[in-house]
Amino acid sequence: MEENKSTMTSILQAVKSRSGKSYNQIAEETGLTNVYVAQLLRRQAQLKPETAPKLRAALPDLPDDLVHEMMKPPKRSFDPHLIQEPTVYRLNEAVMHFGESIKEIINEEFGDGIMSAIDFYCSVDKVKGVDGKDRVVVTFDGKYLPYTEQKSEHMVFGGRHSGSQ
Repeated sequence: MEENKSTMTSILQAVKSRSGKSYNQIAEETGLTNVYVAQLLRRQAQLKPETAPKLRAALPDLPDDLVHEMMKPPKRSFDPHLIQEPTVYRLNEAVMHFGESIKEIINEEFGDGIMSAIDFYCSVDKVKGVDGKDRVVVTFDGKYLPYTEQKSEHMVFGGRHSGSQ
């Protein structure tokens, strides 16, 4: 399965390369975020039926069989050695460095909960800093998910409730 994903990803990347389009251009043409387009072309996201025609228009060389495969739920995974890639390492480092403070602010603003990585949008943008130098802006936009108090009477499954045998 991993070999198939690798082969598909290589073909998808070649189609993108031949198109001469950037992720931003494809994103603009499809109405998706640039990171989601990259996820689609790396088989990390599922192509939805209503989006398929837009992607086909943006990348007309996409083979029909690949479009069909892209519409199946992907195996979301990553190479464990990816952390050694400098950009990925620095992103991980930034999240680890700022993570505790981000968590405290989320809890202060929203309560006890987390940011969803499923109901989630991500984009990468290029801006000029106050010094005129290029800066990278990574936006994580995730739905807030509160932790719930786990009361036995709220369980849907007929498991054991406290006090009942």
